[in-house]
Amino acid sequence: MRKPSDALIVALDGTLDEALEWADACRGIAGWVKIGMTLFYAEGPLIIKPFLDRGFKVFLDLKLYDIPHQVEGAAYALSKLGVDMFTIHASGGMEMMRAARRGALRAAETLEKPMPTILGVTVLTSMDDEVLAQTGVTCTAQERVVTLTDLGWPIIEGIVCSPLEIKTVRKTVPADVKIVTPGVRPTWASTDDQARVMTPYEAISDGADYLVVGRPITANRNPKNAAQEVLSEITQALENKRK
Repeated sequence: MRKPSDALIVALDGTLDEALEWADACRGIAGWVKIGMTLFYAEGPLIIKPFLDRGFKVFLDLKLYDIPHQVEGAAYALSKLGVDMFTIHASGGMEMMRAARRGALRAAETLEKPMPTILGVTVLTSMDDEVLAQTGVTCTAQERVVTLTDLGWPIIEGIVCSPLEIKTVRKTVPADVKIVTPGVRPTWASTDDQARVMTPYEAISDGADYLVVGRPITANRNPKNAAQEVLSEITQALENKRK
């Protein structure tokens, strides 16, 4: 049976010292940490090891987007770091996604370890229909998510979408395709710059496999208590789904 802590990914930002402090506060509560652009670009590839050493699974969120040759090389390099999941932009197209898979698989074979889960980012949670229209996308955010999900899931192992698209994506993909959901905000937290949000209980109930929660935990005066409250919502949702 899956542990509720396996569904919680704490998004780390700030300095390395702050990230380690937040991670230590969440040990035993969250099974994952997310390393994004800020930390990775500031600290480099060595940022991954301290979190692996603490027993966390690592979700590396760099959203690869380039020509297939470059993405294949990047996926190979990132996979060799021992990360458990990483992101690419599904809008890069099928050949780019296939290239990412080739790179990750080659690294896994070299290390004789399982291949990381590759997640296709659909529409950023900071974007809504109006912002998409500014970029020339004439369909709604939900329609765009479905298009990119259909493009990605036969090639990669997971999809990143906002909480508002979870139900639609869950109906679109096979059960073993993972849904990772940022933009998760407990009722007591600010929405910050997220445009499409949902509570942890709602997101798990709708079919998300993993929830990415950052500032509601890391900006809280007591990150440990905040993480525990999020975990409690996840636990309740999973228990209700099993009834």
